[in-house]
Amino acid sequence: MTPAGSLLHADGLHKAYGPTPALDGASFSIHAGEVVAVMGPSGSGKSTLLHCLAGIVRPDSGTITYNGRELSAMSDSERSSLRRSEFGFVFQFGQLVPELTCTENVALPLRLNGLKRKEAERRALEWMDRLEVADLGHKRPGEVSGGQGQRVAVARSLVTGPRVLFADEPTGALDSLNGERVMELFTQAARSANAAVVLVTHEPRVAAYSDREVVVRDGRSRDLEHAV
Repeated sequence: MTPAGSLLHADGLHKAYGPTPALDGASFSIHAGEVVAVMGPSGSGKSTLLHCLAGIVRPDSGTITYNGRELSAMSDSERSSLRRSEFGFVFQFGQLVPELTCTENVALPLRLNGLKRKEAERRALEWMDRLEVADLGHKRPGEVSGGQGQRVAVARSLVTGPRVLFADEPTGALDSLNGERVMELFTQAARSANAAVVLVTHEPRVAAYSDREVVVRDGRSRDLEHAV
């Protein structure tokens, strides 16, 4: 049963790759505007959990409900549409397109959704300004620092107005100073947009920006609450 007010909820997830179980009954729930850190050692299943929640990987069993809809009942095209419009993603190394400028990278999700270039880039620059990288709009990813590039990636994840953001080790490739600034801006921007954030990390200093922690170990999850 989905908890009252929950935007995204998973119950009893199992997923194996060959004989190796990645998830063994994991559960998860998040509300709009909430930041939840998913923690655990390497190989614990936390990234698999994120991929299942985002509809990238189908669990072998268990249920995932987003906004009242069961993800497993959706077609591949419906889940792809969901990932383009209502889900946003931030990865460890940003995964920006090197041939595009930073503004073009941020505008890309909007362009893929059919928005005209001028309006897409206007919205992109608004988010880049919030993430303090608007002055880098004409540069390409190879011409900016790692911390700047990751802020561009965060702007790209937010530009479509997603309801859920999935961040997989978003500061893993950054030094501590840049990592702190990225997390400050990321969580501030997400909360201002009332977006839920599923934050996979193994770093306590990153998890400290969350409202709640879910620890994954041996494919099982345990919920912890803490004050921000």
